[in-house]
Amino acid sequence: MSLSNHSISNPTTFLLIGIPGLEAAHLWISIPFSLMYIIALLGNCTILCVVKVDESLHEPMYYFLSMLAVIDLIFSTSVGPKMLSIFWLKAQEIGFEACFTQMFFIHTFTAVESGVLLAMSFDRYVAICDPLRYTTILTNPRIVQIGMLSLTRGVVVMTPLTCLLASLPYCKTNIIPHSYCEHMAIVEMACDTTVSNIYGLTIGFLVLLMDSLFIILSYVLIIRAVLRLASIEARLKTFGTCVSHICAILAFYTPIVGSSLTHRFGHSVSPHIHILLANFYLLVPPMLNPIVYGVRTKTIRQRVFRMVSLGKHYL
Repeated sequence: MSLSNHSISNPTTFLLIGIPGLEAAHLWISIPFSLMYIIALLGNCTILCVVKVDESLHEPMYYFLSMLAVIDLIFSTSVGPKMLSIFWLKAQEIGFEACFTQMFFIHTFTAVESGVLLAMSFDRYVAICDPLRYTTILTNPRIVQIGMLSLTRGVVVMTPLTCLLASLPYCKTNIIPHSYCEHMAIVEMACDTTVSNIYGLTIGFLVLLMDSLFIILSYVLIIRAVLRLASIEARLKTFGTCVSHICAILAFYTPIVGSSLTHRFGHSVSPHIHILLANFYLLVPPMLNPIVYGVRTKTIRQRVFRMVSLGKHYL
């Protein structure tokens, strides 16, 4: 099918370009992206197996980590295979319904992951600021409720946006200058985008911005509690339990902020920079989270080494 722009009112399929301007380098670009996807799959599956097998890890922090691993698996799988098929096979065509389904999963689980990161900051706050009530506040039923609330919130806020976009007339083109079906890329093809833009900005404010503000507030309270400890060694040890979570927060929010700022204000930035940043925000956090937690958490690290040693013994 030709990639030249053409007017279309009711497209049955969309065409994903990949990374505009770098089509000739798609094969080379696919190498780091495929490695990130493989590492994300192996790392997050390992985290889930370790937490399930080791009963000493059946604690709130590791339950939240398991939620994060499941979300990251959904995240990377919702975009990775299609992206690689574009790079490797030039399989640029995607069905109308499939495109909006992909968009729904990407943006829904962006909101869900933001909610779980907020829950993990609350976990660290209770563990440091109110340790005597930790087990009574973060009970297993409450952890399940927090996880279901994060999932429900993501579905509730994204379903209207997806339905709204799917119902719009598309009178410009069916070519998406992107490697996956991203909200802003789809909006630009529609005839009337006012309501969708307003709703999208509202979601971004109510979900990601509010979550990040509450995370910052929790760490302000954590730092205040840590500074009250008598010795420097105690301060470092206590705050060290938060390092993995802080890395996960930075890995998640930094690409989102960078991608949003360049998309809205970086009009002089090359299109392929926009797309690369958007791809990183979906593939980098799922890859980094299991690595960070595996390196920083002694129990997980020891369990992984034990599993590898057992595997070598049986081989």
